[in-house]
Amino acid sequence: MDATMVSNPTHLLLTGLGAVILLVILIIRLRVHAFVALILVSVLTAAIAGIASEDIVPVMIGGFGGTLASVALLVGLGCMIGKLLEVTGGAQVLADGLINRFGENRAPFAIGVASLLFGFPIFFDAGLIVMFPILLSVAARFGGSTIKYAFPAAGAFAVMHAFVPPHPGPVAAADLLGANIGLLLFTGLVIAIPTWYLGAYLFALYAGEKTVLPLPEMFKNINSQADGSFHSAPPSFATVLLVLLTPVLLIFMDTGLNTLQVSGVINGDQTWVHILRTLGKTPIALLITLLLCLALFTKSLGKENVEKLCGDSLAPICGVILVTGAGGMFGGVLRSSGIGEALAGLLQDTGLPVIVAAFVISTCLRVAQGSATVALTTTAALMAPIVAATPGLSDADYCFIVIAIAGGATVLSHFNDSGFWLVSRLLDMDEKTTLKTWTVMETLLGSIAFIIAGLLSIVF
Repeated sequence: MDATMVSNPTHLLLTGLGAVILLVILIIRLRVHAFVALILVSVLTAAIAGIASEDIVPVMIGGFGGTLASVALLVGLGCMIGKLLEVTGGAQVLADGLINRFGENRAPFAIGVASLLFGFPIFFDAGLIVMFPILLSVAARFGGSTIKYAFPAAGAFAVMHAFVPPHPGPVAAADLLGANIGLLLFTGLVIAIPTWYLGAYLFALYAGEKTVLPLPEMFKNINSQADGSFHSAPPSFATVLLVLLTPVLLIFMDTGLNTLQVSGVINGDQTWVHILRTLGKTPIALLITLLLCLALFTKSLGKENVEKLCGDSLAPICGVILVTGAGGMFGGVLRSSGIGEALAGLLQDTGLPVIVAAFVISTCLRVAQGSATVALTTTAALMAPIVAATPGLSDADYCFIVIAIAGGATVLSHFNDSGFWLVSRLLDMDEKTTLKTWTVMETLLGSIAFIIAGLLSIVF
């Protein structure tokens, strides 16, 4: 439904600019919660842009509900899987197993790889907190600056959270831009792994030599077995890998069969193809993985504890899901008002490539208000009409644009970012040291991912 009543491009562009500025003021200066701010700005933007009064609420609800339909299932199932792995000691098993395989000399690399695997179903904050006592135990065992061990883990969770479904940011951006989730999963992993190696692991080794950071005082009070009250024995290394790789393999199955169908190798109308592709759809793949977790861990945890843990895992993500849905609401208003089309026309006149514009806009929003999720979803909403109006984009191009937006939403973490303070306080770093280390690493991660995505968009 196009409810636009005002067609003057200048009016629409000024309205869009004013909406973004108002969002920044509400969130940063007036400390209004992002969920409330996005709803309020959506209403005002719709009214000022000229959407008919009787259409404002339907447009908002449509954008909100459409985004939640794509995001809520994936995030909820992913969090349940992550929680069950957390309390069963899966993270500890994963870290110990990889250290034994890579060797003690490559302990930071092993910790980072463990975090990459564990970061598939679990959020940045939760993953870092779960791995924190483990990486500090490793740091105490092998010595050296804690940066060498903490930053490969933190960087791994950061890239997985920003670039790889089923995390809410990339899922919401994919939904808003029309990118294929399965292909985005593959693309996100292909870009996230070298980005982590260059921007987190190698930088951590360099920064660890330049900044010798001792073990924090809180380490004395940390019990690295945070899960002992729920089970008698941790799962095996193979079991943890099975759980983490199951959804990836299932989702890749859907993508692979789609590729074979498009290329004419198989007949896509056959029943077995439809069944296997359905099993590989992201919500079904995560549901199957969760059922696998329940089958593996219910006996050791107990039915009541499993039910409680699944319920507890959902509480922390409600705010993220609502903010993401509100970002979709804002996007719905932008689409229906014609602001996106006006911005698309402006960018086409300047000749700025879509992928570059996506990165620049996302970076500006990230620096202004701090939240990567808000920057990512808002930029995706702004870019959706531009992407739709750009001819010749392939399915891969849509994924590269999502990565560019996520890269801009990652760079320049500073005082208005909760991740900045989480890392600072966990490692007992002062603000200057955090800016010299964490902020630089986040900027490297976002920039490297954007560069890789940009180069791939040229090649493919």
